[in-house]
Amino acid sequence: MHDDVIDIRLLEAFAAVMSAGSITGAAKLLGRSQPVVTRQIQDLEADVGYQLFSRNGPRIAPTAKGVLFHAEVERLLLGLKHVRERAAAIGAGALPVLSLAALAAGVVPGALAAIDGDLLPAHVHVQSLSAENVAQSVLSQSADFGLASLPIQHPGLDVHWVCEVPCVACLAADHPLAKKKAIRLKDLTGRRLLTMANPYRLRRRVEAALERAGVRPREMIETNASLAAIAMAKQSLGIAIIEPVLTAGLDMSGVVTRRLDAAIPFLFAAISPAGRELSPTVAALNQAVRAAVTLMPGARLHEGSAAFADAPDADQFERADR
Repeated sequence: MHDDVIDIRLLEAFAAVMSAGSITGAAKLLGRSQPVVTRQIQDLEADVGYQLFSRNGPRIAPTAKGVLFHAEVERLLLGLKHVRERAAAIGAGALPVLSLAALAAGVVPGALAAIDGDLLPAHVHVQSLSAENVAQSVLSQSADFGLASLPIQHPGLDVHWVCEVPCVACLAADHPLAKKKAIRLKDLTGRRLLTMANPYRLRRRVEAALERAGVRPREMIETNASLAAIAMAKQSLGIAIIEPVLTAGLDMSGVVTRRLDAAIPFLFAAISPAGRELSPTVAALNQAVRAAVTLMPGARLHEGSAAFADAPDADQFERADR
């Protein structure tokens, strides 16, 4: 790749082709001619030094490198959009734009609603992202505030507090086990389990709890989102073991949540860019989210500490509380 900066118009053309799925569609989105967009994609490929799309006649599809590159371009273009909006807000003497990224999106709507209207800016960006992408968004300062599950540690992050809350079982309302007040892990033997795909976060603690209980589910369906697990549980595809933060703010018609007879901790942290003083709006949001999560059954709040942010499991918290 050349050392000079890539022309933003080339990146816009690339993002438009990825969104539209064709050069023709991208040209319509951008208000440019098809030959112009074609040339811009060719120029971008020459600039980065590899093919972004494979071509088969009129058909076009992103290459593996193109897919990875798109994630970076999307983040950059979103950041530039935020810069424009923030610049406009500063020029108008208005409140700055509020951007937040959250893994535990269930509590965010209620927290935003609890903020004094005078503190809420005209533009608010809420992104539901994986924990890794929440951290990257806050590190790059494209997000002012984030909620991300543990482990998470980086010198560029300030951890304001960590919440520990026990996971719950989510199942269809007409499931035979829905009549119980609590689900025993033993009850999961021989059943299909809906679980998280990431082996380094909640999934690891779920598997450890099942192993201690000597439980072997009949089948497993993996997903990267608790919301997808809830939707599958509603369709009677299995029993989901999920974090209760998302369910706290959702309409759960058709499904029920039940506590488990063994504590499987879900740990998440409130983070912001290191060394940057919280604006009145972000400070109010932080307090509102903090108040909301403490209302969840079994929730324990640990005050912010970078030492907690890399905890692989609940043991470190239990030692700290002694």
